[in-house]
This record gives sequence, structure tokens and C-alpha cells, in this order.
Amino acid sequence: MENQNKKETIRVVLVDDQTMIRQGLGYVIKMQKDMEVSGEASNGEEAVKIVGEIIPDVVLMDVQMPNMSGIDATREITRLHASIKVLILTTFDTYDYIVDGIRAGAVGYMLKDSDSQDMLDLIRRAHQGEALFYTATASKALAEVLQFQQKNHEPDSDADCDSALPPLVMFDQLTDRERDVLEQLSYGKRNDQIAQHLLISGGTVKTHIHRILQKMGVEDRTQAVAKAIRYKIVK
Repeated sequence: MENQNKKETIRVVLVDDQTMIRQGLGYVIKMQKDMEVSGEASNGEEAVKIVGEIIPDVVLMDVQMPNMSGIDATREITRLHASIKVLILTTFDTYDYIVDGIRAGAVGYMLKDSDSQDMLDLIRRAHQGEALFYTATASKALAEVLQFQQKNHEPDSDADCDSALPPLVMFDQLTDRERDVLEQLSYGKRNDQIAQHLLISGGTVKTHIHRILQKMGVEDRTQAVAKAIRYKIVK
């Protein structure tokens, strides 16, 4: 039983240049039975190094830090470790930060003054494969990113350099309904919300998601959303 519980623990790395912020976040996380703080970093360079050594489940990433920004660190971490979920936790509800974070591969965005329970919910849901952007500016930015992608169906230069990403032919294999489901996933919708929006059953949603993951060659819904955003294929 002890080994089983250990496997279920969500391993979190905290990245922030302010010691008090890390201590506060760490205190809240350590109080949870299903989470642990596996490491800390005070700047982007340290984050990339520590994450590479620990391989945690989730990273809480600040944006403005010395040596390497949180956005650059996120881009490097998601490039090297596709399974790790990076969540942007910042003071700034800024459009450019949010868009850059999405492009870098972050699967969530939350302000530091948010309720601690919302933060814990963000960690758990991201670990389960959801993408979550909790601020009004984030929702607007994500919507505009997706609208822009509809007009631009070619991968950007960064994506061209990433050999781990699948070719566009994989996306072309998606049916119209699978694209609809992928779009809903990109908005952080749960299966029951997708079913209600598309007027289909929960079982059908699960089937579509399973096929989407197979066709895109990814392990979970977060990776599917990240690659869809990078390749600009979500309508």
C-alpha cells in the first residue's frame, strides 16, 4: 500500500526568484496527502537543470526571473520533457506573457494572488491532462491564439526545428468531430462539458479523445493541446 501511495503522489517543482513565495507555496503543497515538493529553483537556468534531474510531474513557474525567464525555461523544459506539465504562476495578468506561455508549452496560467485551493485544483487537473487558463485575460488570449491559428495552417519556425513533433499529416487524419473535441480540450473543458457542448455522450467523448491521442502520437490530452497549438491546427 505504501508503494502504491507513493506512485500516486504528484511531484511538484517550485520555480520563483523570491524565497518567501517558494516557502509559502511549498507549505500549502506539503499539507496535501497527494502532493510533494520535489525540488526548488530560483531562476530559469536552475529550473531546467533541476527538472532534468528530478523529472517531476508538475512545475509551478514564475515568469520574471534572472538568468533565464520563466517563458524560456518553460520552452526548454517542454522541449526536453514532453510529459512534464508546466504551470505559469505569476503576478502579471499580461496578454503577451500568456500567449508566450502557451507557445512555450505551458498548460496552465494563474495569478499568485489566487486562492490556494484554486492552485491545488490547477495542479491536480493539469496532472490529469487538462489545460487550464484561469484569468479573464488568459481566456481572451487563448481564444485569439486559436482564431489566429485558423488563418495560419503552417507550423512556425520553432516547430519546424522540433523533431519530436508529428508531421501535419497526422492532424489531417483527424475527423471533423475529433477536431471539435480537440478544440474543446484546448479550452480546458472536462469530458462532461465537452459532451454537453457537442451534444454527444461521455463515452463518445472518451472514444474521440483516445483516437485523437493515437493519431497525434501523444500520451495525454495536454500533449495533444500543446502540439495542436504549436502547429496552429485547432480551429
